[in-house]
Amino acid sequence: MSVPIVRTVFDLRRIVAEWRAAGEKIAVVPTMGALHDGHLSLVRAALTGADRVIVTLFVNPKQFNSAADLAAYPRTEVEDAAKLAPLGADLLFCPDGDEMYPAGFATTISITGVTEGLCGAQRPGHFDGVATVVAKLFLQTQADLAYFGEKDFQQLHVVKRLAADLNIPIDVIGCPTIREENGLAMSSRNMRLSDTERKTAIVLAATLMESATRIAVGAPVEVTLSEARDRILSAGFQSVEYLELRAEDDLAPLSDLERNGRLLVAAQLGETRLIDNVQVPFQGG
Repeated sequence: MSVPIVRTVFDLRRIVAEWRAAGEKIAVVPTMGALHDGHLSLVRAALTGADRVIVTLFVNPKQFNSAADLAAYPRTEVEDAAKLAPLGADLLFCPDGDEMYPAGFATTISITGVTEGLCGAQRPGHFDGVATVVAKLFLQTQADLAYFGEKDFQQLHVVKRLAADLNIPIDVIGCPTIREENGLAMSSRNMRLSDTERKTAIVLAATLMESATRIAVGAPVEVTLSEARDRILSAGFQSVEYLELRAEDDLAPLSDLERNGRLLVAAQLGETRLIDNVQVPFQGG
């Protein structure tokens, strides 16, 4: 059993039209491939919420800030298709660059507010690329539901803002971060970690979770985050790009835990940039 692969918008829409005519609900799971259990958890969630599930696989050049990073990003279409086959996904949409951005393509979608700071500050133009490609995928698939992981928490907010502002008739659903047994958040970029780096990487999640627990019970935010940065750097990370407490509902910066928060981090380990986040529940009255 294999999952059908289509590579053109024309073929995709022909199939989707048949599903629509049958009154079936459609879900989409956008990915850049190199699928892991985190991605597969999104597919499983989509299968419980829709009659048909489309997984998209497109390494989007418009959301990379570095040509070297784009070139190094893993491309494993054959392996990805094999992982999807037993789950029961209905379609794998694998367009190439010319299909997504044909000659003369000149449109960029830019979102303010939720893109400010965090990855938005560290990767200029990144979320413009995300918003543009996601809008295209939503319109191409005409899906009713879209599933995204909470690991990319700022991206999840960007996608929700995109759908709301442009009145795209799709429900964007966030799903919990899937972690390895040692706590490391699953990511396609983890494939680039050496064995030694992988042992170091687990400090990121452990520090994040410990700091979130401390803040939730009243520890000073600034002091807690300063100590967490020191611990991450002492473990062997080259830099901490950001480690911040933000409001869970709108990503507003928080100096104190006055409502439900998210602790978000990005740090550089060797040649790999790792991000993660955890919830910090507000326990006050």
